[in-house]
Amino acid sequence: MIVEFRTYRLKPGSIAEAEKRFGEGLTNRTKVSPLGAFWHTEVGPLNRIIHVWPYEDFAHRAQIRSQKIDGWPPKIQEFIEEMNSEIFIPAPFSPKLEPRQLGGIYEIRTYTMAPGAIPGQIDRWATAIDKRTELSPLAFAGHSELGGLNRWRHIRATRIRPRPPARLAPGHPFV
Repeated sequence: MIVEFRTYRLKPGSIAEAEKRFGEGLTNRTKVSPLGAFWHTEVGPLNRIIHVWPYEDFAHRAQIRSQKIDGWPPKIQEFIEEMNSEIFIPAPFSPKLEPRQLGGIYEIRTYTMAPGAIPGQIDRWATAIDKRTELSPLAFAGHSELGGLNRWRHIRATRIRPRPPARLAPGHPFV
């Protein structure tokens, strides 16, 4: 299995409309392959949406991406300032990426490891993952295959509550 993380940096103030348009095209897109996850950033690098697509392998990814899908890709080109795609290999203990709600806020951590360090990282995590998930649910753990090299990424749900929706509404005085 491979997992593609597509991160788009959008123009400030465009997240809500981009998410709306993304959602409009998603019904047809998920008929050919499932969406693993979708987030937007609130902390760290802002104005990003991250959509995550699991595939059986690179051939499956190529086959899906070569299809003509009505309403896909979503009409968000006017908002995109930068696009990035990374391919990750899930760790053996990583939960399956599928739509679910583990918490209101997800923390995505990515570390650049020394060359050759990933197998040891997987081993260390494998021995501690049960205890670690008592603190917060694990959404994903894995290492990069394409994109930034020697990267270890883990995503966990936190118990922090998200900001009130009014904070994110277009026209709000702080947006």
